[in-house]
Amino acid sequence: MKSSFDFGNPIIVTLLGLVIFYIGLKMFAGGMKSMGNIDHLQYFMGNPYWMFLGGIVCTLLWQSSSLSTTAIIGLVASGALPLPSAIGAVLGANLGTTGTMWLAGFLVSDGFPTGITKQIAIVHTGVNLFMSLTLLPFIQPLARLISRL
Repeated sequence: MKSSFDFGNPIIVTLLGLVIFYIGLKMFAGGMKSMGNIDHLQYFMGNPYWMFLGGIVCTLLWQSSSLSTTAIIGLVASGALPLPSAIGAVLGANLGTTGTMWLAGFLVSDGFPTGITKQIAIVHTGVNLFMSLTLLPFIQPLARLISRL
């Protein structure tokens, strides 16, 4: 039985999916730009370390660092999020994306990941954690460097 969404060629289906994903991200970014200034979140949005934690949490909830990064870019473009906080949030999103590996490991292993799955998850998380913790103290100089470009 053929599905109504079966276009026959997997390449066409893949390309169509990417186009729909791209359009969705553009619409999301446009919505984020129109939000403007969010006064009640200003304390958190002005602090790069809170935004680092927020980037982790949002990426874990959405299971998409692309969506988190798109939201961050939209908030920066609207002027609601300062650049140092955006860098912190992107670093957090990068670390939060390791949650997908752990979730996949839980589902594949019927519980806590074991064997090669566990090793890959530990290395992936370790490398991203090391990178984030190495760059986190240098957010202000990174923001100054980026703003000069």
